[in-house]
Amino acid sequence: MFSIGELSKRTKVKVPTIRYYEEMGLLAEAERTSGNQRRYDKTGLERLSFIRHARDLGFSIEAISSLIELQDHPDRSCDAASKIASSQLADVRDKIKRLKLLEKELGRISSGCDGNGLSENCYVLASLADHELCSREH
Repeated sequence: MFSIGELSKRTKVKVPTIRYYEEMGLLAEAERTSGNQRRYDKTGLERLSFIRHARDLGFSIEAISSLIELQDHPDRSCDAASKIASSQLADVRDKIKRLKLLEKELGRISSGCDGNGLSENCYVLASLADHELCSREH
């Protein structure tokens, strides 16, 4: 059995986040000692590791909840898990595309200012103040 502090150390998930996951129903409510301290078993540790890994990959709480539901019913088709992962991949690719556009625009804006002039003539400040100076929507 693990205390919440030990569980936090092993999974690198902060204690308030562990409590939040319990409140959200992602993590089963811990057993309590006579002193009312939370105690987690190996299953709780494995579940929290699963949640942390999924969060690291950018899955939403709702998606993780659906994945846990599937994990808890091993006789079900994995089609839904595949669709959730594919959707997450599409979201990541979309974010990468948007970030690349932001990178280009920020590069363009920052190259317009060498930092040696006065702020009243600064291209960075002018660009931020006037969206029309941007080369494209971002």
